[in-house]
This record gives sequence, C-alpha cells and structure tokens, in this order.
Amino acid sequence: MLKRHGWSWQAPARRALDRDGHAVGLWKREVWPRVKASRRSTGAGSSSRTKPDSP
Repeated sequence: MLKRHGWSWQAPARRALDRDGHAVGLWKREVWPRVKASRRSTGAGSSSRTKPDSP
C-alpha cells in the first residue's frame, strides 16, 4: 500500500546521539517490570463491542 502511494518504509539509520544507555538500562530494570505487572487481566466477556456479555 505504501509503494502504491509513492511512499517508502523508513527506519532510522542510527541511534540517537543523545541516547543515555545507562538511563535506558535503569528504566528497563526498575520501571518496566512495574508497568508490565500493572496491566489488567481481562476476564471472560463478549467478543462483540456492541452487545455486552449477557448473564
């Protein structure tokens, strides 16, 4: 679809110059586990968006 409109897929050629590797590692160790654990688990429900689960 991109090619059909004359666009191309683009990716960064290199990492950002101002990237702080230590801060990224710290975030992965300390913050990410809390973020990942805080996701709500979804219970059984309806697969329909417009018709809620009936009892």
